[in-house]
This record gives sequence, structure tokens and C-alpha cells, in this order.
Amino acid sequence: MNTNLQTPIFRQLFDQESSTYTYLIADPETKEAVIIDPVYEKYERDESLIKNLGLKLLYILETHVHADHVTSASKLKTRFNAKIAISKNSGNQCADIGLVDNQILQFGRFEIKALPTPGHTNGCMSFLFQNMVFTGDSLMIGLAGRTDFQEGSSEKLYESVQSQLFTLSEDTLVYPGHDYQGFTVSTIGEEKKFNKRLGGGKTEQEFSSIMSSLNLPKPKKIDIAVPANMVCGVKKT
Repeated sequence: MNTNLQTPIFRQLFDQESSTYTYLIADPETKEAVIIDPVYEKYERDESLIKNLGLKLLYILETHVHADHVTSASKLKTRFNAKIAISKNSGNQCADIGLVDNQILQFGRFEIKALPTPGHTNGCMSFLFQNMVFTGDSLMIGLAGRTDFQEGSSEKLYESVQSQLFTLSEDTLVYPGHDYQGFTVSTIGEEKKFNKRLGGGKTEQEFSSIMSSLNLPKPKKIDIAVPANMVCGVKKT
């Protein structure tokens, strides 16, 4: 990737109810933009921001089919004539682009790369942009996404993080899909050392043991969110 470019427009946005981060990235010259993991209830916020910054939204990127919130992908697509992109392995029924491993999307003078990081779900992808990686629920700050539903696999998630994320430069900035502790950003180097579930040289067996003992409650919105997100956030009435 060409890193000798003007600094991009970058916004990290937060939904308090689901503790979800949404990310907006744009080329300040061409105004072409992408948005990652938008939330249905925050549509008006995001729509206003995109409009006020004068951006042309090209892509709506989903890190995976979410179980804890409904996406606003369909509404944003309709409003801005953008394309929805999610892993071809996600089971999503309406995306314009079924992303394949290491696929690159261009917006303005910038590009963003889709890294396969299955394990939390079969269709999880992280997105690499310059020295930033947007990890969805695969790698969180100090934690990792749960693996006990939506065809989750601790073995797959461990391999994904080790081979796709922990091989990135240690100064790569980690921007997760959620945070429940008040953190906004980390680095690959920090996560390799300090992540409670994946860091400190933990083996696959240690990680699997940690994940199998979590006994977390079922996500409150899973029965609504997963079916809605399979059709890009179209809510059933």
C-alpha cells in the first residue's frame, strides 16, 4: 500500500447501547469514503456526518454478521448508492460484494484490504488500512470475540489471530468492533503481550480452555439481529 498520501479523514464512532464502534474513513481530496460496521439506531448520526463532510460513500463494510446489533447497511446503501461488502462465507443474502480473502477495495487514492479472520463466526473479516487494522469481534482490546455460537470455533479464531493479525507490524493500531472497558485503540504489540485470552504466548489449548469456561449469557438481540443482518439490516415488521 502507498503510505505517502495525505492524511485520511478518520472518525471513530460509538453506540452506547451495544458498545459497538463504527469507523468512517475517507480520502480528503476525492471525498470517496468507506464505513465499517454501522449501527441501525445510529443511522441519522452517520448520515449527517457523511453529508456534512461532503463525502461520497462507496462501500459499507461489515466485519461479520452481528448478533448484538442490527446494521444500517441497507439504509445507507439506499441513501448514498453505496455497495455493501461482507465475506462470501458469511451467509449474507443481499451484499453487493462477497469478499474473498485478501481482496482490496479502492476509494480515492486509498485502499483497504480484507483479511480472513474466522473463528468468532465463519464469515469474520478484519480490514487493514495503512497502519490500522479493524478487527471486528476477532481481536478486541485485551480480549477476543466469543466462539460459542454462529459456528464459532476457538481453534479457527486462534489460528486467525496468530496468522493474520499477530504477524502484522507491532505498531499497527488495533481498532476493535466493540469495547466494554472504555478503551478506544490498542496496538498489535500490546495485544501480543497483554491480551488476556490470546497474548503472552498462549497456546491453542490454553486459549480453547479459556473460551470454553467463559459461560457468557446469550446476546440479548441475537434472535432479532442475526436474521436482520443476513438481509443487510432490513427489519421485519
